[in-house]
Amino acid sequence: MENIILKGSFTTKDKIAPSYINLKNPKYIEIDNIFYSGLLIIDYPREQEEILLKNIVELNLNMNISIFFEKQDIYKTIKDLTYHIGNVSVDLQDTNSNRQDIEIATFTYNDAKYIRKQMQINNEDLYYLYIYINIFSEEKKSVEYNLNKLEGILQSKGIQTRRAYFRQEQTFKSCVPLMQNNNEIKNATRRNILTTGLTGTYPFITSSIFDENGIFIGTNIYNNSLIFIDRYNKKYKNSNMCIFGTSGAGKSFYTKLIILRYRILGISQYIVDPEREYTKICESLEGTLIKLGPTSNTFINIFDIREDSLEEEDKGYLATKIPKLIGFFNLIFGNLNEEEKAILEEKIIQLYELKNITFDDVSLYKQSKNNNIKLKPEFKKEKDMPILEEFYNLLEKDKRTKLMKIKLIPFVKGSLKFFNNYTNIKLNNKLIVADVYELGEENLKYGMYLFTDLFWDKIKNNRNQKKAIYLDEIWRLIGVTSNKEVASFVYKIFKTIRKYGGSSIAITQDISDLFSLEDGAYGKSILNNSNIKNFFSLEEENIKVLEKYLNLSEKEKIEIKSLKRGECLMFVDKDHILTKIESSSEEKKLIM
Repeated sequence: MENIILKGSFTTKDKIAPSYINLKNPKYIEIDNIFYSGLLIIDYPREQEEILLKNIVELNLNMNISIFFEKQDIYKTIKDLTYHIGNVSVDLQDTNSNRQDIEIATFTYNDAKYIRKQMQINNEDLYYLYIYINIFSEEKKSVEYNLNKLEGILQSKGIQTRRAYFRQEQTFKSCVPLMQNNNEIKNATRRNILTTGLTGTYPFITSSIFDENGIFIGTNIYNNSLIFIDRYNKKYKNSNMCIFGTSGAGKSFYTKLIILRYRILGISQYIVDPEREYTKICESLEGTLIKLGPTSNTFINIFDIREDSLEEEDKGYLATKIPKLIGFFNLIFGNLNEEEKAILEEKIIQLYELKNITFDDVSLYKQSKNNNIKLKPEFKKEKDMPILEEFYNLLEKDKRTKLMKIKLIPFVKGSLKFFNNYTNIKLNNKLIVADVYELGEENLKYGMYLFTDLFWDKIKNNRNQKKAIYLDEIWRLIGVTSNKEVASFVYKIFKTIRKYGGSSIAITQDISDLFSLEDGAYGKSILNNSNIKNFFSLEEENIKVLEKYLNLSEKEKIEIKSLKRGECLMFVDKDHILTKIESSSEEKKLIM
């Protein structure tokens, strides 16, 4: 019986009501240990060229803002204005008025005529505008400090304010979602505004992004608003991304966070990992980890021609493969001149001819039979492709290519002979991490290029499927240690990946190396072809390099230099947002 009585007497209103309200102080009200103080906007500049509340909406302050509009009767308003204009006109003719009175009357007269004209000719309406601001904090000092700060900002914009002393309760009620514009404060704050002027009061003008199908990135540092980005959204020119930052700035954590969240959405992701940073997340998300190095037992053959390297109905398997191979061998042989490239191409063609593979795509299919019944032609398997040792033997027979043969010795008989094998893995997982850490500093570029080529074929496989390729330490492929052919291949990926439903992500901490080849032409091209750019904390030297290729304001340069771990300056199309990367404790467990 007692429970029934208690249940019947305890309403929803009681559940949300505060435990106490203190209204004794005229400067603030206190509700459950929180102090609230109101600010009334009582006048505005006659002409406003920007959003009225822009400077305060973007402040990271605890405050509530209420804006009320009351539409006035158009016919009554015009009638009252006409009457007012007639009276003021008479006043202006009164020669006994002093100079100050005349100026005030003239302003009033001209304003009234302007409002009437806009309403009669341009069909505008007249509204009464009321704006109230309520600051709150657990400390009275903080409330006072923020009130002073707010008043200073508003006054600098020509907006006059008045503190809501003895009217704190009425201001508080007008600032909570009850739709109550209290009569006791209306008379002090009411001002006229035309329809065109209403646009200047639009409050939703912060630089945050909220894409409907986007993943959560973090919060705007200035105002704590949430940032959701869907980089595959067609409103963006492309879905590519750059992530730059010094070691320990948070770029790797951010990259892993993105991988995790896109994994949940079922998007195919391929990661080239030169620093062995993605092993944990690959295991946590049950992805496929491929290690390439002296101790690995998984192999990828650079000479593989894969069926998915061309789209359906496209032609030219061998013609498409040859430039990629020339790029790879350029890394090994050094920068080749045009004559050497021609000789190299000749030898590549001869090598494939030994496997009965020619420029005719039919040569890449095998005709199978079952009980003398012809089956659908099958694309040649990994064992049907040439390997490096066969190429080495071919080069040995020609005097012109003896030097090339010598440079291939480590890849055939020496420390890098794991490159001389048939491909022995199937790549059907939607998350694949290529670990090339064991290759060492000098040889990383070979493994990175090998997997970039492999993943690019997978990217092209299905235009309707979303996918992404992550190139960590991308400077190794487009920097001075690389060559034009390789850099052009990587640039091609960034330029054309969108039409395959894909996204390229360039990650690096070595900004100067990124722009070291061909006077930074390839680094600049990749930067320009990345619609989303993330700048974590960078050193002064890297910022100076970056500003040559990107329009950075002085303020942004200072911000990039002073960012804390896990904070970045994010360029998303035309929006520049200071962002704090946010993650849950469960996500951290999966990533760290």
